[in-house]
Amino acid sequence: MELNYYSDLAVRLVNSEQPERGEDTLTSVDAVLELFGSHGTMARRVTEADVSRLRAVRTRLRAVFAAAAEGDEVRAVDLLNALLMEFPTSPQISGHGDLDDEGRPRWHMHLAEQPANATAAYAATACMGLAFHLTDLGVDRLGICQATPCRNAYLDTSTNRSRRYCSDRCATRANVAAYRARKRLESNPAALEGAPDPAGGRGRSGPTSGRTAEDAQRTADPGER
Repeated sequence: MELNYYSDLAVRLVNSEQPERGEDTLTSVDAVLELFGSHGTMARRVTEADVSRLRAVRTRLRAVFAAAAEGDEVRAVDLLNALLMEFPTSPQISGHGDLDDEGRPRWHMHLAEQPANATAAYAATACMGLAFHLTDLGVDRLGICQATPCRNAYLDTSTNRSRRYCSDRCATRANVAAYRARKRLESNPAALEGAPDPAGGRGRSGPTSGRTAEDAQRTADPGER
């Protein structure tokens, strides 16, 4: 579905905050305008009030991604439906004057804006895009990065639904952490007896002592290594 590319707006809004690090880039009108990016026509009515409005929408969108990442599909859909009801939009067929090689219009779906304010325009478009992405590819394609302390949202577009990190950087960091944990276990096998392992279990000496760390290393998405 063509409209699912609007879902990137939802990801960008959610990731304007790093809750585990106490960081928030959505603090000014300029930051709001940057968030709109190429969708500049939606930003024509941005005011200072949109900073707090978008923050409120951001909290609710993060809850959608969190529910999906936890496997609670019904809650994720319910939360997103509530946003769609609050911020409606109208799909329309548009050509934007583009013609194909035979001179015919390149028709595609477009979300017409009927916003009360800039936040309503952004939220309506982002939520509709996320809804198309969810229904087209599945709720499990919405995720929260598992690399500590990152909690960025992401959309999994991998062919095998294996993505667990928001970026190659986070995947690499998780791989390095798992590798170092495995090396520590290998260098001191006696410490495994009764000690917590990196995956939260209990360590054991003997032939299986390195299994936990190796399993942890496998958690990285093969496509992100």
